[in-house]
Amino acid sequence: MRRRPPIHGLMAEFSDLEELVHATRTAHESGYRHMDTYTPVPVEELGELLGGHRSRLPFLVLLGGIVGGIAGFALCYWTSVIDFPINVGGRPLNSWPAFIPITFECTVLGAALVAVFGMLALNGLPMPYHAVFNVPRFALSSRDRFFLCIEADDPLFDREETRRFLERLIPRQVSEVDH
Repeated sequence: MRRRPPIHGLMAEFSDLEELVHATRTAHESGYRHMDTYTPVPVEELGELLGGHRSRLPFLVLLGGIVGGIAGFALCYWTSVIDFPINVGGRPLNSWPAFIPITFECTVLGAALVAVFGMLALNGLPMPYHAVFNVPRFALSSRDRFFLCIEADDPLFDREETRRFLERLIPRQVSEVDH
């Protein structure tokens, strides 16, 4: 079993978005990989710097749509051919053109349900608590401050060396993030 580090990590506070992007790029170039940024606005460049990976969600949504479509078609087939066959005007019992609207709607329903619940599961949501909320100034992350947190489970993390590294980036403040 892996031991939990004594702290969650170290967090640097910046006043400007460019400072945060520069700090994140510098940390990435220095070899830090277990880090996260917190900003009041979305910044696409940070996702690339943080090692944004390809998501499995599109594949899961595709599977959900395929399963939903098969289930919708199977439901129509079962009700029209097996459970309650009615011959209307000599038409075949398996009249697949009539099944298309139900099949389509079940495809959309299956894909949508997998998208919502898959996104929640892959993002680890709901997450009512996170260690960064223990830093008092973190409340400013939704207003006008930008934060970079290097986590303690990073292979290069050393409490003192990482603190010195973050202080060289000239942040407003460096804080320890307790569990």
